[in-house]
Amino acid sequence: MNNTHNIHDKRLADAWATLQSHSDRGLPLDPDPSRLAFADPEFLLRRETRGIRMQLELMKPDLEQRAHGIENTVVVFGSARFRSEDEAAALVTQAEAAGDTAAADRWRRLARNSHYYEKARTFGKLVAQYSEKKEPQDKLFVCTGGGPGIMQAANRGAHEAGGLSVGLAIALPMEEEANPYVTPALSFKFHYFAIRKMHFMMRAKALVAFPGGFGTLDELFEVITLVQTKKSKPVPIVLFGSAYWKKMIDFDFLVDEGVISPGDVKLFEYVDAPEDAWDAIKRFYKL
Repeated sequence: MNNTHNIHDKRLADAWATLQSHSDRGLPLDPDPSRLAFADPEFLLRRETRGIRMQLELMKPDLEQRAHGIENTVVVFGSARFRSEDEAAALVTQAEAAGDTAAADRWRRLARNSHYYEKARTFGKLVAQYSEKKEPQDKLFVCTGGGPGIMQAANRGAHEAGGLSVGLAIALPMEEEANPYVTPALSFKFHYFAIRKMHFMMRAKALVAFPGGFGTLDELFEVITLVQTKKSKPVPIVLFGSAYWKKMIDFDFLVDEGVISPGDVKLFEYVDAPEDAWDAIKRFYKL
């Protein structure tokens, strides 16, 4: 009577076969009381089951990271729009050849920042190289938002050094897939920003924020606020590209206006080289 061993697998396969059949024939997915609840997207996507979906988004990446020994991460943020120096130059040339002045101007502006891509790539290598010969509990792993630009660069550096790296991607219209340098078994996709933020912080031992836009600022201030309010343990918060960050945000002005304390500006530090970013982390943990 060994055939009962696979009864759950068969039920799940049958359920998904039904859904695939609907998809292939272009049929709407109407409510069906006989469909297994855990294999019923129409049911799982109801407003009432939102809590279940959030719980699953919290649980799945956590279990997979545990299975791969991912307990300590260095989170890297930065613009998704920056490209490598070679790719940026090629895109400018391509736009110029097509006579697209607006696109050429845009790519020239972004090309000015392509050196940040290369520096994030070098930083990713440094983290992976450090962890290569460490015991599992002492390893550090690069973790990014899984997208292009600076995120890709950090994952790429870790990949080139032979290390694992994590990608916590978010389902967005402009980003369909994670970058190709995220370790496939550690490439996750989220629907809820809030759950994704929790995963960034659950294992974070450091944050390195490269120049970026709204998304980068969102994640940076999330971490600073958690540490400032002592909702999270202190971690090294590194702002990469001192000229960029000091021009973008006048933290001294916030101190002068009394909206933050003088000690709050000591929650982070500025660096301009990958080695300095890594040294800041090593100093903090006395590695």
